[in-house]
Amino acid sequence: MDPQEEAELCFPQLINTSCKKPMQHRSETTFIYILFSCISLVTVSLNLMVIISISHFRQLHTPTNHLLLSLAVSDFLVGFLLMPVRIRLMGNCWLWGSFMCALFRYTSFIITSSSVGNVILISIDRYVAINDPLSYPTKVTQKRVQFCVCLCWACCVIYNGAILSDFLKRPQTFYSCYGECGNVLTYVSGVVDVIITFIFPITLIIVLYMRVFVVAVTQARAMRSQIAAVSVQGSVGLAAMKSERKAAKTLGVVVVVFLMCFCPYFYPSLVTQETSTTFSAFGLWLLYCNSCFNPLIYAYFYPWFRKSIKLIVTLQILHRDSCDANVLQ
Repeated sequence: MDPQEEAELCFPQLINTSCKKPMQHRSETTFIYILFSCISLVTVSLNLMVIISISHFRQLHTPTNHLLLSLAVSDFLVGFLLMPVRIRLMGNCWLWGSFMCALFRYTSFIITSSSVGNVILISIDRYVAINDPLSYPTKVTQKRVQFCVCLCWACCVIYNGAILSDFLKRPQTFYSCYGECGNVLTYVSGVVDVIITFIFPITLIIVLYMRVFVVAVTQARAMRSQIAAVSVQGSVGLAAMKSERKAAKTLGVVVVVFLMCFCPYFYPSLVTQETSTTFSAFGLWLLYCNSCFNPLIYAYFYPWFRKSIKLIVTLQILHRDSCDANVLQ
């Protein structure tokens, strides 16, 4: 074998078993590296702001914000762990062995499915808040939300451990050559995963938010039809209802963006014909970019998030009793 052919192998010393390096253009690769590195940095920074804000300021310790905190944690892990590894893999070979490949794939499955679980919990939270606002404070408490969040992450760990059990036991048998770290699901496990991770959650989320939308429209009409002379108590109730509707609208945008980012990723699993490598990479990175979009949505719709960022960046959170700062006005 001549030197030029050896240079195309991931492991030149393993002539018969090494994968070949994919063809790449230096200028395009450099641009993509810089672009995705910037996305990764923004994703980590913004989600870290969300995590610090909700964890630090007592006014933000609400059941809904605990769900946003859990979603921010999974989004942070996407930017901190998954994106850098994927950037390193573009146009290159997997150089860290089958065990690290198994660990990376298992971790990526857990983080992705936890994002789906968190969005489901957010949809349920908004459904209860809009559909039954009077009993919402008693039904949805911080302890119950924290339990549901822990249960969600535990289920993701157990479920993905079960669906990847064959791969985790014998990762080397899933690849035809050294330097590969790609598909890790069999046909049967892939079908099960699409149903449990995509079809069922998406259907549930759409149904819940359609119900939220119908109830919100009905409530808006009822509010407009209220007589002008209402009691102070009634005014407070209307203000609370308006606040819940605004939260439902904001989180509805989060859900819509989530659906737009996740659908292309699962599209190849829903069609019979094979899709191109470029489209698969696009679907994967669009899914990852959803973790960057979420905090941008919060910054646009939530004044408390913008105020929290200002307090964090200016280091005012280091002041004594800063956790009691008023960030809601």
